[in-house]
Amino acid sequence: MTKDLNRRWPAPAKLNLFLHIIGQRVDGYHELQTLFQLLDWGDELSIEPLDKTRISRPRADYPVAEADDLAVRAARLLQAETSCRLGARIEVHKRIPAGAGLGGASSDAATVLVALNQLWNCGLTIDELALIGVQLGADVPVFVRGQSALGAGVGEDLEAVSLGERHYLLLFPGILISTTEIFSDPALPRNSPRISLSQALSNEGRNDCERVVKKRYPAIARALGCLEEWGRSRMTGTGSTLFVAMADKKSAISAAKELKCRYNVRAVSGVDQSPLHVMLGSDDADS
Repeated sequence: MTKDLNRRWPAPAKLNLFLHIIGQRVDGYHELQTLFQLLDWGDELSIEPLDKTRISRPRADYPVAEADDLAVRAARLLQAETSCRLGARIEVHKRIPAGAGLGGASSDAATVLVALNQLWNCGLTIDELALIGVQLGADVPVFVRGQSALGAGVGEDLEAVSLGERHYLLLFPGILISTTEIFSDPALPRNSPRISLSQALSNEGRNDCERVVKKRYPAIARALGCLEEWGRSRMTGTGSTLFVAMADKKSAISAAKELKCRYNVRAVSGVDQSPLHVMLGSDDADS
């Protein structure tokens, strides 16, 4: 348990390698098809289990109230779902920018669910944790399951895929984009056809939100154009993070160095298994 108390729990970012909006349901939610790839970079959490039932987040360097923080809400939901009488002190070490389309808050929530399931000895399966996670947001289950996946429905219907290690250049324009704003835009396409897994793996998809975002935020359009020098530039989620696939890690680092005088950029690697699950797997191997 001492090792658990002192560790940092990874909460990786994700990319939407494509994002098609298939339709809109009567409840207002949009039917999506997307390909998630997890990254080897993201937030980290410190989580201390407590004997009392109190859930707290005493320190935060990001402007989200404790009651609204998805990491705190995840802990309270798990507590309620399992009738657990234990509590936790949670600290989120943020690296993923807010409103970046990288799933930061959802990944934080998923890491809380997975970590506290172990620390509180709840004994829930990954399937059960994913069902709890979807109550917090459609992106939470992919982080709970910890595998790159083809997603459908509102993003929670997942088919695990093997993409292999890939390398990307991320560009952060420093613009906060409201998902609600983009999905409520009348110009947003809502009738894209589904594509097959083989088409998805061949990069035949696109991001249906990109056209709307470029029109509303000209700086995004300019940044996408800047990235075209290195390949096909794309936006993840509803933005604002942009990315381009690179041939290898060295090329991604080189491009990042060249662009860092103009933009906030980072070279990252795409992975099939979440760093969180890799860590837990190594724990099992050591025990």
